[in-house]
Amino acid sequence: MKLTHQLNVIEQAGTEKEAENYQFRQFLYQQNSADIDVIVHELDAAITPQVDCTACGNCCQSLMINVTPVENERLASHLQMPVAEFTQQYIETSLQGDMIVNTIPCHFLQNKCCTVYEYRFQECRTFPGLHLPDFTGRLFSTFMHYGRCPIIYNVTEQLKQRLQWQYQPADTDS
Repeated sequence: MKLTHQLNVIEQAGTEKEAENYQFRQFLYQQNSADIDVIVHELDAAITPQVDCTACGNCCQSLMINVTPVENERLASHLQMPVAEFTQQYIETSLQGDMIVNTIPCHFLQNKCCTVYEYRFQECRTFPGLHLPDFTGRLFSTFMHYGRCPIIYNVTEQLKQRLQWQYQPADTDS
């Protein structure tokens, strides 16, 4: 299995393949979700170990990260900061009480590496989430990262091959 690791190539494909990936998403919605999960999980298990996330860091440079109160307290404790001070400095809270990291890129990203890796938030731990069930239920958010995440890009391209899916460009002569 030949993988693409060059971020500029992946970014360019993200732009050039928008229509193709939209059509592929529509195709995937029509498939049996459990069957797609089996294939995606297999591809993810084969591809993820071959991608060095520290050579990229795009997720940490572009994701809005949700934070739970427990995660907030745990990281504040690790950084030896009072929770209120940590929250004021690093977290934004919505009117509904939802918490997110207050900057993009993440405060804790340095040289494409997480400085609080062992204490990172759950959303960071599970990204890009291809090992989770219900892949077809997350297609919109997954494809948002197609042009910036080497794992998503390569799993998607291998999935197209595995399913023997072919892009059918719209007829522009009509």
